[in-house]
Amino acid sequence: MSNERIDIITLITEACNSGAKQENACDIIGISSKTFQRWNGNPIKQDGRLEPQHSPKHKLTELERQRIIKIANEPEYANLPPCQIVPRLADTGVYIASEARFYRVLNEHNQLKHREKSKPARQVNKPRALTATAPNQIYTWDITYLPTQVKGIFLYLYLVIDIYSRKIVGWQTHHEELSELAADLMTDICQREKIKRNQVTLHSDNGSPMKGATMLATLQELGVVPSFSRPSVSNDNPYSESVFRTLKYRPEYPEKPFADISEARCWVSGFVQWYNVVHRHSGIKFTTPNERHTGKDMVILANRKLVYNKAKSSNPSRWSGDINGARYTTKNI
Repeated sequence: MSNERIDIITLITEACNSGAKQENACDIIGISSKTFQRWNGNPIKQDGRLEPQHSPKHKLTELERQRIIKIANEPEYANLPPCQIVPRLADTGVYIASEARFYRVLNEHNQLKHREKSKPARQVNKPRALTATAPNQIYTWDITYLPTQVKGIFLYLYLVIDIYSRKIVGWQTHHEELSELAADLMTDICQREKIKRNQVTLHSDNGSPMKGATMLATLQELGVVPSFSRPSVSNDNPYSESVFRTLKYRPEYPEKPFADISEARCWVSGFVQWYNVVHRHSGIKFTTPNERHTGKDMVILANRKLVYNKAKSSNPSRWSGDINGARYTTKNI
């Protein structure tokens, strides 16, 4: 019994001995008379209420539990989970217990591990991300649909970007998705960018044009190292997805489908020109992909920093943070 309860019993007892009514004394304390009587009448100073004690009627006997363990370890069932064992026993006219009881008993005996001959599923750690420290080290590419005026028929935009500079280094628009067309695009890019063997890694998803025999053979001939997204992982190629989203949400993007492939190529050409030369990309400190690709961004960012320093020195009270933040530093990302 707690000290507080003992103190309450003592106070009420003293009040009653002094002539006070038990009921009034209990009201002042804040308990009922029955509670006081129960506390005071318990010689061991504990709650006399008993917890229900009974054994479930459907509880497995020790013999049945041992039988479950024995059957689960027989050669015929040793590699099977309970959800397989119980139906198989039922097919032979035998029922011992439910699947849940099988699971519970096996778990209590630490036998609910991987029971099949095949290797248990293992956690696959995310591979180390590739990092580009200069242009023409890592490219990423993908294909997106461009709608036509014929419902259900699309044009296909092949687009390759440099993840360091975010520059669109090559693109083509075709009527179909083919490994051969992707191979032609990479050949053209390697020639224009003067790519040497083993200089570039090309990342993509697991689509058939990306893994086609012609494409892979061309990459081997060019000395370009292929890289692919993990199966069933949708965000392993974020750079290409980001460019496609920018493309399709531009104000200039046609509200009506393209009339023909010439119109689509003309529009994409204008978009690529804007994206590479005019667009100040947030991922490269708001410089353009062309400036980043050619190294001019270093001078631009240094000049920008001088402007911010001058503004801060003229009115320091308006600058609460360090101007050498992520957007203004000249350090490469």
